[in-house]
Amino acid sequence: MMVKPATVKISSVALKHNIQVIRQKAPHSKIIAVVKANAYGHGVLFVASAVEKLVDCFGVARLEEALSLRSQGITKPILLLEGFFSEQYLPIIAVNNIQTVVHNKEQLLALQQAELPNKIKVWLKIDTGMHRLGVALEQVDEFYQQLQNCPNVESDIGFISHFSRADETDCDYTQKQLEAFLQVTKDKKGERSIAASGGILFWENAHLDWIRPGIIMYGVLPDNSATHTQGLIPVMTLTSSLIAIRDHKKGEPVGYGGIWISDKNTKIGVVAIGYGDGYPRNIPTGTPVYINGRFVPIVGRVSMDMLTVDLGTESEEKVGDEVILWGKELPIEELSKITGILTYELITKLTPRVLTEYID
Repeated sequence: MMVKPATVKISSVALKHNIQVIRQKAPHSKIIAVVKANAYGHGVLFVASAVEKLVDCFGVARLEEALSLRSQGITKPILLLEGFFSEQYLPIIAVNNIQTVVHNKEQLLALQQAELPNKIKVWLKIDTGMHRLGVALEQVDEFYQQLQNCPNVESDIGFISHFSRADETDCDYTQKQLEAFLQVTKDKKGERSIAASGGILFWENAHLDWIRPGIIMYGVLPDNSATHTQGLIPVMTLTSSLIAIRDHKKGEPVGYGGIWISDKNTKIGVVAIGYGDGYPRNIPTGTPVYINGRFVPIVGRVSMDMLTVDLGTESEEKVGDEVILWGKELPIEELSKITGILTYELITKLTPRVLTEYID
């Protein structure tokens, strides 16, 4: 008997395919491949190595993520999307060819006061309506002038912003953000970037000089209501195995709390995955998994290490058979619709206990 526990299979072929799809959608833009949060749970070193020759820059959230890439031989530019958190990081950023966003006065002051071995490439983050990070529109001129005059900053300052509603194609807020961004930067030298995944797919006029694909690079749509895959292929397949198959009587419950009681005699399959692996505990009864070419429903409450499925009386499944929780056969977007849990959260909250297999 060979039973494989919770495992993610990561496909480099799918990853490279998705980069080509993104290139076709924005043929005149350079690509900042966003690999924060361990490349959205896909393995940052694997992803970066697989696509380094296909992209122009990498985007991360933390300096530690950038240094990890450098230590593994990644040489392409890396951009800190939230900027630096302490002035003591600036010499490390300068030495390692890391670019940084600047979004507040504290960061600007730190750059002006630092003594650095070489200049740093800076992107000025502009708040066009997300109201999370960024310089207010009326402060852009002042920040731009001060960055231009700063001896620690390279002369080619970039401009960056972020959409808050890009996946809402019937909403005019994105167009207002784009117009504000173009207006406030129109008389300034420097390349511009505002389109992340939603902007790339749904707002062609927002592609500009640089695009920042995140979740779409991994073959997942930013919008669950989309009915078309846009040509993207899921990079991650979450699988596990049946570790037991049990005859189950009508009227009997299964699992903690007795929240599901069978209305017929059936067979119950026990799958080696649970919330200890990052699969959601409060998944609704009836959520499908894919086994041997068919969908079967989860029944009962998800446990830390196991969940149970109703295989039906005609089941011919065997212990060790593979179970797909999400992937090409069962899109993660479907699971997101059923659970109300964002696809981004589902793929990034898998725990280190889940095994990783890099395929092709």
